[in-house]
Formats: sequence, structure tokens, C-alpha cells
Amino acid sequence: MNVMSSPAPSPAAESCALRVFWDDDLVSYDFGAGHPLNPVRVELTMALARELKVLDAPTVSLEGFQPADEDLLGLVHEPSYIAAVKQAGATGRPDLRHGLGTPDNPVFTGMHEASSLVAGASVAAARAVWTGRSPHAANIAGGLHHAMAGAASGFCVYNDPAIAIAWLLAQGAERVAYVDVDVHHGDGVQAAFYDDPRVLTISLHESPRTLFPGTGFPDETGGKGAEGTAVNVALPPGTGDALWLRAFDAVVPPLLRAFRPQVLVTQHGCDGHALDPLAHLILSVDGQRTAYAMLHRLAHETAGGRWIVTGGGGYELVQVVPRAWTHLLAEASGQPVPPDTPTPEDWRDFVRIRTEQIAPRRMTDGTSVVEVRTWGEGYDPAGPVDQAILATRRAVFPEHGLDPLTDL
Repeated sequence: MNVMSSPAPSPAAESCALRVFWDDDLVSYDFGAGHPLNPVRVELTMALARELKVLDAPTVSLEGFQPADEDLLGLVHEPSYIAAVKQAGATGRPDLRHGLGTPDNPVFTGMHEASSLVAGASVAAARAVWTGRSPHAANIAGGLHHAMAGAASGFCVYNDPAIAIAWLLAQGAERVAYVDVDVHHGDGVQAAFYDDPRVLTISLHESPRTLFPGTGFPDETGGKGAEGTAVNVALPPGTGDALWLRAFDAVVPPLLRAFRPQVLVTQHGCDGHALDPLAHLILSVDGQRTAYAMLHRLAHETAGGRWIVTGGGGYELVQVVPRAWTHLLAEASGQPVPPDTPTPEDWRDFVRIRTEQIAPRRMTDGTSVVEVRTWGEGYDPAGPVDQAILATRRAVFPEHGLDPLTDL
């Protein structure tokens, strides 16, 4: 792969039918006023996608779904934890043994019901793709990747991507790949499948030395019998578009090509953006949009086009999340929104009424052409990002029959 001066064309629209699983009650996943994970970000995303006619495309259908029941939740979570979530949401009482009632995960009324709804949307997306009803499916409210088997963590109560993957395995899937581009390590999904060679988890995130959850080092590579199936690219603070995309290109495509997943599941936290208040990477919406296009092409190249997308983190609620995830939905539909597209005036008015903030006027940050110097053009031993890339490649590439220094 040579220098990429602009994204290659997306797969043809006719191969990109997209089912978007949505229910207005998804905004009930709400930790309360002042919490960073404000559901208005999802509300504004869906409003922008509607105004730009992304959801009206002939390849797109909007569908309802059922909440995840206890059997589905139990594919990942312990029965005692599910009972604790129900109890805390019904009584309002914290249960710190299960991570419920912390500043990150305050208890709120109806917490079990709201969290089960998010999980249900991701399972519905997995079902649509696995059964062949749609090549692509999305739960933009999902991506709650920090929740553990027995505890809430990092704004996440039930781990919807892990539950969707566990459902796929229960249906007979033999190889599922999960790629997480959230600025925080996808620790909960990694933990769920750390000893399972059927699941390849790849997480690109800010270094755990400077950011929650403090895990995701390159030497976390999978348990006994699953060596090389946990992949972590820990990037230094201040990493921007070109170097982030270089890291992605050096790690994700070769591993997906070697693993040959039957389904690709991706988590699209957009909190690596320069404006995000909780982290220290400096990506643009345009760089993130480029990554979505790369993952789309990889889904078609390596997974027969079977692609499940979720949201994730993202705490710049107006300037970043709605544009990033509208680009994601448009890309998955096979009809990307041109970066210089103006945001609709009606949407900007809605943003002002809903949040008292001024909305961005265009779908770009002005950096829509991103040049990437790929790994094949040489390694910079003095570069912190190249050091991070090589550490990851050395840790896992040999387990897949790949050369850490040369394979692309």
C-alpha cells in the first residue's frame, strides 16, 4: 500500500445495504446532568443523519428491536451482576461491589431496562448480518466496551459489543474480528474473549500510561491457546491524523487479512478528536472519516462484507460526535457524505434550541485530504508512534505467520 493522499472509493452502494437499529428510548441510557456521556450526542447524530437524508437512502432501513433478555446478557455477564443492575436501577441504591454508584457509573432509575435496550440493538445488528438479511448493520448508541462480566466500568453497564460477539459465537461463528478505534482501550471486550482463539480483538488507543483504563499494552496478547488474538496499539498523547492512520494501516489490514474473519465488528468511539475533553489525541473528523472508509473496505475484503458497527465514546457533544457518526452511517450505507457538505440550517437551529450551542457549519474540519506515509516506506526508530507500532507488530505478528518488520 503506497502513500494514501485521499481515501480510495468506498465499496459499491449495491453491496452496502445497511440496517440501522434505533428506538427513541435509547436516549434513556442517561447518567444524569453533568455526566460526560450525555445522550444528546446520539439524539443530535440521528437528527443530522435524517436532515442529510442519510437515513432516506435506498440502501438504508431503520428498524426496531427487542431489549436483550437475561439469557443474552448472560452470554457475557454474571447472573449476580445482572441482578445487581436490576436492583440498583429499581431502588436507586449504589452497589459499589459491582461498580454501580461510582462517579463514572452513577445509578439511575431504569438502568437495567435502558442498558438492555442498548445491548438488544447490537444483538439485532449481529442477527441481521449473520442471517444474511443485511450485509451491514449499525447500533449508533452502542459500543459500551468497558463493562466487565461482573461490574460496570467507564460509563458502561452492559457490554453490548461483547454480547453481540458472544451471540455470533453461539450461532456457530468460528472467527469474529473486533476493531476498536475509541481513544480508550477496549478492555471489556478484550477481557471477555482473552482466552478464545475464535475472536481477534484489535484496539487502537491512547497510551494506558496517560489515560483510563490503564490497560492495553502491547504485551497483552491473549491467553493460553489464544496467543496473538488480543492486539493493542498504545499511541502517545498528541498523535494526529497522519500518524494515527499510519498506525492503523500498519496493524489492522495485515491482521484482518491473516485472520479472515467471518464477521467484522467495529467500535467507533470518536473521542480521539482534538476537541474531546477527556483525552489527548488530536484527530480530526476527516481523519476519523478516513478510518471508517478503510474499515468498510476491509469488511468487504476480509469478511465477505459482513460488518457490524457501533458508536462508543465521544464527549464533544455538538462539534464532533454528530458529524463523525453521520459520516459513519453514510459510509456504511455505501453513499458517503462529501466532507465539504454544509450542515443543514434546520439541524443547526435544532442544536441551538436543544443545547444552546452553535453547531458546526460544515461536515469537515478542513483536513479532508490526509496523506499517510505507510509502514512499507520505512521505520523511524526515533518516532514514538513508530516505536508503538513496532512494539505491537513484534508482540503479535509472529503468531499469525507475519513478519513484524516487512509484512503489510
